[in-house]
Amino acid sequence: MIRTVGNEDVSSIVEIYNYYISETTATFETEVISTSNMLERISKVQSDNLPWLVAEDGSGSIIGYAYASKWRERFAYRFSVEITVYLSAKRARKGLGTALYKSLFSELKLRNIHTVIGGITLPNEASVGLHEKFGMTQAAHFKEVGYKFNHWLDVGYWQGKI
Repeated sequence: MIRTVGNEDVSSIVEIYNYYISETTATFETEVISTSNMLERISKVQSDNLPWLVAEDGSGSIIGYAYASKWRERFAYRFSVEITVYLSAKRARKGLGTALYKSLFSELKLRNIHTVIGGITLPNEASVGLHEKFGMTQAAHFKEVGYKFNHWLDVGYWQGKI
């Protein structure tokens, strides 16, 4: 089941995201975050009238989430967003990312969003495949712009239309 995030979901979201901070290069954050910090992030997205969705399994546990945030603050960018999806490490490659993005894109269409942009730490075949499944194409490749776990990391940006 995919639905709008609630305050009761924040600790589960933090658990999912902190795994990616501690164990992967999917995010360039290096310090785990608190539930209060995540609540602030969710509130910011919602105050911008953008969606933050969660996926539940049959028992009601949060197993992934996706959201859109402003691409840039200036008014002319108001129809462009950056999209993000994170899945429980146990739920990767089972179609959950596709389901979350499908719901997210539907919500964005209702909000008259025109362009979606996704940043991906490279290489990441699964994330590239997910974004391209939605018709997104690579718009940029920045070499060695992040440094985590003693390695320089590249970032690519994929862009698509709603």
